[in-house]
Amino acid sequence: MSRLSRRTFMIGGGSVPLLAACGNGLNSGGAQRIDARVDAALDFMVQEVPGTDALRRDAAGMLVMPLVTEAGFGFGGAYGRGALRVGGATVDYYSAIAGSFGLQIGAQQYAHTLFFMTEEALRNFRNSPGWSAGADVRYAVNSSGATLGVDTTVLLDPVIAVIYGQAGLIVGATLEGTRYTRILP
Repeated sequence: MSRLSRRTFMIGGGSVPLLAACGNGLNSGGAQRIDARVDAALDFMVQEVPGTDALRRDAAGMLVMPLVTEAGFGFGGAYGRGALRVGGATVDYYSAIAGSFGLQIGAQQYAHTLFFMTEEALRNFRNSPGWSAGADVRYAVNSSGATLGVDTTVLLDPVIAVIYGQAGLIVGATLEGTRYTRILP
């Protein structure tokens, strides 16, 4: 075995335990567990990202993904499960799946919430067999403890995404290309 192939084997083999260590709740089962994670994520978001409480009040609905695990080594992927809340109540459960290719190595976990600011945006999401985040999503950014960067132009966007609670070895998180699909918990 050449030195390069041993190195490749060691790096590739080392990523398997890294992925296994990312407890994402794949076998967690049950609506109660997802709802409990969603409640905890919302509490964390409101405490850590000032301005999101106003978004919660103004949104027609919100999709909360309390734990998304992303890992990559050349090829990458992400997976998480969450709940769609309308009027404070869970109405559906969703999975988020993303894939990527490029210069990447590492793993991270994060939470995100999609705020549907119009009834039309919420209806389009709910009636879609599989909705993908793309150019129609506006990212609201929290800069070092300041109030969330939400102004009147952002509030006119149909979908606002807030990413929070990042931990791991990959820098940055984006929802571009993430596909959301309704699931049975």
